[in-house]
Amino acid sequence: MPVKEAPADINVDVPTHVAIVMDGNGRWAKKHGLKKLAGHDAGMQAMKKIVRRSSELGIKYLTVYAFSTENWKRSRDEVTGIFKLLVKYVDSELEEIYQNNVVVGVIGDYSPLPKDSINALLRSFDKTKDNTGLHFNIAINYGSRAEIVRAAALIAEDVSAGKLSADDISEDDISSGLYTTDIPDPDLVIRTSGEKRLSNFLLWQSAYSEFVFTDVLWPDFSTQEFERCLDEYYNRERRYGGR
Repeated sequence: MPVKEAPADINVDVPTHVAIVMDGNGRWAKKHGLKKLAGHDAGMQAMKKIVRRSSELGIKYLTVYAFSTENWKRSRDEVTGIFKLLVKYVDSELEEIYQNNVVVGVIGDYSPLPKDSINALLRSFDKTKDNTGLHFNIAINYGSRAEIVRAAALIAEDVSAGKLSADDISEDDISSGLYTTDIPDPDLVIRTSGEKRLSNFLLWQSAYSEFVFTDVLWPDFSTQEFERCLDEYYNRERRYGGR
């Protein structure tokens, strides 16, 4: 399996984990007089470019917010179309992802997805499981509050079984019950389209993350804009409450 070497333009201060709220597909479609699904399709193309560039830059983890627990409230046609696009993306891009040494993962409960979408995800997991490069995590049917409740329930089970004392519950115990248990907390969270909120995304994990907000709609989010966001991150001083 060919593994690409890091490019000469890699920044030694590159964040280990970048998380992105990919927002603005619907507004992009409306702006261009297109149906919403055209915006989601364009968003997939933008995501493809950012995955590739993240890998080239030496970022270790990239997590994108693809479908929240609240997104089920959207029209049936839009939800169905989004999952069909997921299958289309896997079918068209999986070989390149594999060749570029990327590992595909999911955070969230993907069991309620259509069968063909689940199978597409399983194919991507199996194909890339032995890769050693960028960990590309897709947040699907993900909601941070539900994730924290899930972690609390797991802790309650351990307490009830006598495996853990209530007085000894720690932050590590909560973190170990999250979908991101083996993933470092994000150094940088980016949100596109001008909105400035987390929308139930990585609430626990983002306690000390840096945030960069851009007015660019997600389908127009280029690698140049991505690197501008990274430049803003590089110019931050992270103190973690120390002073």
